[in-house]
Amino acid sequence: MEDERLITAEEAIRRLKVSRQTLYAYVSRGLIRSVNQDGADTRRKLYVADDVTALVQRKAQGRKPERIAAGTLAWGLPVLESELTLIDQGRLYYRGIDAVDLSENATLEETGCLLWGADGTSPFDDPLPVGMVYSNPVDGGPVGRWSVIARTTAALARLNTDDMPIRRSHPQLLHRKASFLIRALTAAICEQTARKAPLHDQLADAWGVPAQHVSHLRKTLVLLADHELNASTFAVRVVASTGASLSACLLGGLAALSGPLHGSASDQVRVLFDQIDQTGAPDQVIESRLRHGERLPGVGHTLYPNGDPRAAAIISDLPLTDLERQTLAAVHAQTGHRENVDMALVLLERHLGLPSEAAIALFAIGRSTGWIAHALEQNRTGQLIRPRAQYTGPLPSPPARAV
Repeated sequence: MEDERLITAEEAIRRLKVSRQTLYAYVSRGLIRSVNQDGADTRRKLYVADDVTALVQRKAQGRKPERIAAGTLAWGLPVLESELTLIDQGRLYYRGIDAVDLSENATLEETGCLLWGADGTSPFDDPLPVGMVYSNPVDGGPVGRWSVIARTTAALARLNTDDMPIRRSHPQLLHRKASFLIRALTAAICEQTARKAPLHDQLADAWGVPAQHVSHLRKTLVLLADHELNASTFAVRVVASTGASLSACLLGGLAALSGPLHGSASDQVRVLFDQIDQTGAPDQVIESRLRHGERLPGVGHTLYPNGDPRAAAIISDLPLTDLERQTLAAVHAQTGHRENVDMALVLLERHLGLPSEAAIALFAIGRSTGWIAHALEQNRTGQLIRPRAQYTGPLPSPPARAV
């Protein structure tokens, strides 16, 4: 974690106006993150200043339920219980397994089964139904000019016409349906017939990735499988809470993913690298953007003050050019933050010669497994997600008095 965002226990206690024991209790409850100041002495801990500030602000708001609820929607207190994904101490875990370690050898199919709790035979081993063999989601014309989101949305919308509601469906049937939907989504992205080949192999075939680099795709898909309650995943859980079909849940996730602050963030990173390629001066490009008050895309992550572990894992396998290394160094020097997964995906595109929308394609395919896991988990609760709004508009006029 960056030094400027870490404070001592004494400083945290002073800001919070609590005892040392209360500070430790906040850490154990996940309200404040801590890190060892050096690896040898676990007593010398530092604390994330942003977490302390956020907790001070919540305490200042008082205990009014409406104020507490409002604060949960923007990186606030947890609002749902989940046994799927943990983000803690700068690491990402799927059901207690480190995602970076898992990505070294696992496939997305295996990761999906882990997240779904699919024991025994993998649902990806089941034969594909006849309705899954068509890759073109639109009748009467080529779809090559359609975006990834448009193709996948059209494909899933077609499948949703006869998809059964998720409520009261048998888990094994849901797992089988989930595997079919992910293969259909991949086929729409590749514009190929859906098949039982590993998902990373189908992508490699469609994109012409040499055999020695296919493992990059496999690893990246696993790292993108889930990320707790981000915007698209929360959208999926809302849809699932209504009892809608799995395909409808995925459509909700895709809609949220299409936004420039989520899956489409890679488009902005691509523009940044194009500008740096043209000038050959990453320091100047980054300094100019920051001077003009522009947000630097693909940099920093609220949940990873010390750097996104997914980005580090993806980039570690890439033979970066000198200019790319200079860019990453300039980013850190001028912002104090590291690159996040959006920047890593664009670097992956560049080094494997992938199409320009490969980043969001990998995101959609990988994250679809997590979306389904959250849909299944939400379905098991039987609860409808229906928050209330704090009305801030004009008040109604009082009724006229009788004369």
